Formats: sequence, structure tokens, C-alpha cells
Amino acid sequence: MTTIVAVQYEDHCVIGADNQVTSETGRIYRHKDMAKISERGAFLIAGSGEVQPCDLAQHTWIPPRVTAKDKLDIHHFMITKAMPSLRECLKAGGYNFDEKQESDSGQRFNFIIAVNGQLFDVGDDLSVCRTDSGFYGVGNGAAYALGALHAGAKINKALDIASKLDVYTSGPFITLEQYAE
Repeated sequence: MTTIVAVQYEDHCVIGADNQVTSETGRIYRHKDMAKISERGAFLIAGSGEVQPCDLAQHTWIPPRVTAKDKLDIHHFMITKAMPSLRECLKAGGYNFDEKQESDSGQRFNFIIAVNGQLFDVGDDLSVCRTDSGFYGVGNGAAYALGALHAGAKINKALDIASKLDVYTSGPFITLEQYAE
């Protein structure tokens, strides 16, 4: 379980995440090597939900190169180039998209991905969504953190509030920024 939130600004974005992984049996894992946000080429990838697809995306995926033409319509690039590439990575790593074991949230996993300073919410079917509010959140404590962001909190404060209200969220928190090129 996880709390990941992100904020889209005009020329950059910021993604923040907690550091707690909770197994189905309730066992809690925390370790600096288990960061929920990682850099893969020109991408920032933050994952929540099932560990396998998150690990594959964050450690084995080689994302496609973003060209100058791609930057003109980065949403189209995500749908037509990035997601097919990610799907192949997950399949090659043994992830079974056909096995439907949904979590309580209805999602098996969820990513927030940044590329060229732009944020995308990616579902477990690799659908790509954006919001005009500029606030993104995935994971168990996301509703608390999103509420805090809408009330004016910065990302670290929003994560801290989520950690006080959600047993599956705890620090230390990590934040990464990405600027448009």
C-alpha cells in the first residue's frame, strides 16, 4: 500500500511518495532501496499497488526516446509509444495482464509518470489520463493527501497528513522534480 501525490506546474512537476510497503499479510517493509519513485531515462515513474509491475517498470523498462516532435504532443507519445513499450516490458517480466485479481480500489497497480515535465496517471490497463486540477494521487492514502493539496498544503505536508490518517503510509518521504525541456 502506498501514497503517491504529484503536482503539475506550468514548467515542471513534482512527485512525492511515502516509503512503506505492506504485504497482504500486514507485514511492513521499509528500506532505502525500495524507493517508489525512480528515474528511467527521461521519465520519472512512481508506482503503487502490486510490487511486480512497479519493480519491472522502475528497474527494467527502457522507455522510448522522446523526440522534439514527440514533445509537441506528449500525451499522444505516451499512448502510442510509451505505453506499448511498457506493456512489452511487463509481459517480458512475467506480468499477466489477463489475470484479473483486483484490489479494494479496483486497480491492481497504478503509476504516476512524468516525462518532459508533464504528469500522467497510468492505470493497470495502461490507460493514460490527465487532470486539469494539476493534482494527481494514487495509493491507499491518496485521498487524504489530495485533500491536503487542494487545501493548500505542499507535497511533503500532504504526505505527512496522509501518514497520520492511513496505516499503510509512512515516511520518510521522497520527492523528485522534473522540468520541461
